Amino acid sequence: MVVPSLKLQDLIEEIRGARTQAQEREVIQKECAHIRASFRDGDPMLRHQQLAKLLYVHMLGYPAHFGQMECLKLIASSRFTDKRVGYLGAMLLLDERHDAHLLITNSIKNDLSQGIQPVQGLALCTLSTMGSAEMCRDLATEVEKLLLQPSPYVRKKAILTAVHMIRKVPELSNVFLPPCAKLLHERHHGILLGTVTLITELCERSPEALRHFRKVVPQLAQILQTLVTTGYSTEHSISGVNDPFLQVQILHLLRILGRNHEESSETMNDLLAQVATNTDTSRNAGNAVLFETVLTIMDIRSTAGLRVLAVNILGRFLHNSDRNIRYVALTSLLRLVQSDHSAVQRHRPTVVECLQETDASLSRRALELSLALVNGSNVRAMMQELQAFLESCPPDLRADCASGILLAAERFAPTKRWHIDTILHVLTTAGTHVRDDAVANLTQLIGGAQELHAYSVRRLYNALAEDISQQPLVQVAAWCIGEYGDLLLEGNFEEIEPLQVEEEEVLALLEKVLQSHMSLPATRGYALTALMKLSTRLRGDNNRIRQVVSIYGSCLDMELQQRAVEYDTLFRKYDHMRAAILEKMPLVERGGPQVDEEAKESKEAAQLSEVAPAPTESQASQLLDLLDLLDGASGNAQHPPLLDPSPGGALVHLLDLPCAPPPPAPIPDLKVFEREGVQLNLSFIRSPENPALLLIIITATNSSESDVTHFICQAAVPKSLQLQLQAPSGNTVPAQGGLPITQLFRILNPNKAPLRLKLRLTYNHFGQSVQEIFEVNNLPVESWQ
Repeated sequence: MVVPSLKLQDLIEEIRGARTQAQEREVIQKECAHIRASFRDGDPMLRHQQLAKLLYVHMLGYPAHFGQMECLKLIASSRFTDKRVGYLGAMLLLDERHDAHLLITNSIKNDLSQGIQPVQGLALCTLSTMGSAEMCRDLATEVEKLLLQPSPYVRKKAILTAVHMIRKVPELSNVFLPPCAKLLHERHHGILLGTVTLITELCERSPEALRHFRKVVPQLAQILQTLVTTGYSTEHSISGVNDPFLQVQILHLLRILGRNHEESSETMNDLLAQVATNTDTSRNAGNAVLFETVLTIMDIRSTAGLRVLAVNILGRFLHNSDRNIRYVALTSLLRLVQSDHSAVQRHRPTVVECLQETDASLSRRALELSLALVNGSNVRAMMQELQAFLESCPPDLRADCASGILLAAERFAPTKRWHIDTILHVLTTAGTHVRDDAVANLTQLIGGAQELHAYSVRRLYNALAEDISQQPLVQVAAWCIGEYGDLLLEGNFEEIEPLQVEEEEVLALLEKVLQSHMSLPATRGYALTALMKLSTRLRGDNNRIRQVVSIYGSCLDMELQQRAVEYDTLFRKYDHMRAAILEKMPLVERGGPQVDEEAKESKEAAQLSEVAPAPTESQASQLLDLLDLLDGASGNAQHPPLLDPSPGGALVHLLDLPCAPPPPAPIPDLKVFEREGVQLNLSFIRSPENPALLLIIITATNSSESDVTHFICQAAVPKSLQLQLQAPSGNTVPAQGGLPITQLFRILNPNKAPLRLKLRLTYNHFGQSVQEIFEVNNLPVESWQ
């Protein structure tokens, strides 16, 4: 006999009335035992009530797996009350990890074909929630039939189920292409929204669908124009905007259809201008539509005036009182600063004002955008704003701000003196937060500016006398005093108030640095070397310097001790050579951007001229089997043998030079990818000894203001060719034209088949993860013939 159990409402009251966790567990365990017994021996007509209680227990986080089979029994029942609870239980208790979910496929198929709308709705909701790839393949035709049913209720749910199927099985795209064009003629906004979402999924996953739906761009534009021009509707309007959800989804689809397509972009240009000018911005609904409009304008081939309008909309967003909207505007402007620099520059004062935001995320984005807006014409004004921000910015932003100022000053400095003053200000304000190379860069800058040696040493001496806690500043000051201490003592400084400095004051200051508990071992090394160099620069007695050097000969720090012992030996045994050894360093010439570019080009030319090394056996065993990206998966495909370049065949005897074949003509380079400053170029080399072997050098460069990290390049070729990828030179491409990443591809094409290359790029840029998959079909004919 089954023990009576609680009703669902009574169970909820008793659980909520439990005062402790132990009491709650006791109630649930007792009721679960009743539910098990009821499933086993109870009345089948009341099974749905027991399962409803079990689902509530599951929602509280307690195990309810023993109810899975009961869900299947209820779904197979002919009663609607049983089906309703059964389908709900299937959505909550079943997923792809349980094989039991496949057992309801036939029940769903039968319910979809019954013609009872509530039952069809339950089956479609369950399929769209937990349908696996196998279920989607089996039931795709049933869902397709329901897309054109007369009932809007069923059609809307069928469309959402089709979206789930496309996400699970992209190969089903061809099944749902024909009904979508008919569904666009619907007037029901819910069906239209689902249809646009379905078309978006199809276009993102199928190039064929993308080409197909570019024909409906005028129809989509007409729907959007109707939404924009139609007045207030009580059924669809939100905050005075007519169905903003549908408008945003249509704009998203138009962005996908107009990307890299001139004709589609021209069709929607006027419409986008109308949306941008007629949308109300007083509420968030209008702001959402405007932001999606801006993204669409920037992603398609829009006119210059339209792009300026989009940037101005983002500029208005910066004045919005909502912090989220301001953050979105700053992030979007940061993405556009490379392509529309002049338009973004108009909003520079507003961006600078955002530096004072109390929200850390806003001030960080404003800092990144401010640094990106620095150029040669505004560098002085922008540096004043950024230096003022550096003095008051939060500690977690100081490192980024200091590094950005140093990079911008190095790139756009109008004069060397201004450059030195800027770096000194950064070191004085936030010396502990600068990059590791700041000390080396400043010493190199001062060393190369002979006319500023006296000015620099005086400025650094004054700064060191005021504060010895900023270690990078102390290191640069110690180096500069050691090199140009004689100029400091002369006191001849232009544009600086003359102040006589005594030798004892200089030595005392360096000894203070050596004895300070704040000085790092590296800083003490700088100070000790400066004292040693001053022994040849000062006119007085060197006994004080010798005493200090001899004291540090017994220092616990090994590096400092070794340096002191060597200097002491120089005093005692090689004093006649001390002046020559410690003479001033020669002037260091800093290469400008043009010199750096020439050095970069010569380095690339040297890399191209080198013969690629033969792959070892371990490298050959690590060939990436990405070939089925182009030709489909086939486990029995015959691959050509591994590359086996012969070292002997690569050598040309000197006596055979007159008879050697002429070298092949150079193959032009090819640019295959460019996005937000990230560029990918291909260089080609064909060996005359093995014409079937093609060497491709991939070069990734970055001209943007943000580093590219976690860069990975993968490739695939048809199965008639063989591809070998060698390890890249790194995974980070520094900003502003830093050292590029290079990677070597070796392709064996014995049959001289037309070369196709599919590339997949993944990297992080501007704090976002980027993945691009594209095919290169325009490779030079010389690369494979």
